[in-house]
Amino acid sequence: MDWKLNAAIFAVVIMGLITLLSSSPVLFWRQLGWFFVGAGLLLGLPFLNLKPILSYRWVIAVIFAISVFLLILTQIIGVVVHGSRSWIPLGSFHFQASELAKLALIVVLAAFFSRRHVGIRRMEIIFYSFVYFILPTFLILLEPDLGSAIIFFGLWVGFLLVSEMPLRYILFALPAILLAVSLAWNFGFKDYQKQRILAVFSPEADSLGVNYNIIQSKISVGSAGIWGKGFGQGTQAKLGFLPEAQTDFIFPAFVEEWGIAGGLVLVLCFFSVIYRIAAIGRKSYGNFYRFFCLGAIILFSFQFLINVGSALGFIPIIGVVFPLLSYGGSNFLTSSIILGIIQNIAVRSNT
Repeated sequence: MDWKLNAAIFAVVIMGLITLLSSSPVLFWRQLGWFFVGAGLLLGLPFLNLKPILSYRWVIAVIFAISVFLLILTQIIGVVVHGSRSWIPLGSFHFQASELAKLALIVVLAAFFSRRHVGIRRMEIIFYSFVYFILPTFLILLEPDLGSAIIFFGLWVGFLLVSEMPLRYILFALPAILLAVSLAWNFGFKDYQKQRILAVFSPEADSLGVNYNIIQSKISVGSAGIWGKGFGQGTQAKLGFLPEAQTDFIFPAFVEEWGIAGGLVLVLCFFSVIYRIAAIGRKSYGNFYRFFCLGAIILFSFQFLINVGSALGFIPIIGVVFPLLSYGGSNFLTSSIILGIIQNIAVRSNT
């Protein structure tokens, strides 16, 4: 087991728990419960022999089919939260099926490209991988959950790029991408989504409307200084000026109390997680496991860039959490399973 990876993971999680304890003690206790469950997965999965399970194509197909079924079920019995039907009610707990679908997509694309990456120059290979990507993505867009859909797109494109897809294919695809963006803007995006995109180019406009969250986030970071205001002293998050300070904007909530220095430590710990995953992938004993590690790197890195980029106003607010840091049971458990499988790969690679 890679204990350096565990140390980096627990460091990021603890920083998130400290931030929740300061801003929302109720959510802290809930997340603490998810932490113990996730820790059990992270420390328990490495001791299971997953190779016989993940070596069978039918098992991978079943995992993918279950994730698609749950996305369909979401459309039928899902609970609407913040205008999106993304949650399946399970008693007092709401499960977000799109999180499991991220894990399933990584598994199925890792299995697909581990066998087919040498034939990436053939258009049918790209088309088959597109089918795996578009099926869950279409169902997620129906919710609608644009943030998760963008993550799925990033995963698919990331797998294509690491499989060394020829650059000319990307150039040929640009007109189609521009057409798709144009159609989405005119017929797919809702008004509030268009406003968020346009707000990036006029960050000071409508300070009480579309730019309110970004302005409050910048105030949180800008007022922190080098060392921050101290635990429990973050006025923006504590007094409710910073919306979604436990999820989408947990990074500025953390920086407000622990300063730029604390933010740099957090980022360093997070990239230590990415570095250790890459190291495990390099030493892994099969193409599937290398691609699985690459998928995890793409997922976590993309989520980090979108979350922090949105919080600092570099990109539109999309609604993507900070991996391991933000509050949320579904995302945390999915991340724990992914990291537990990676630790399993580390154990098997050393035996």
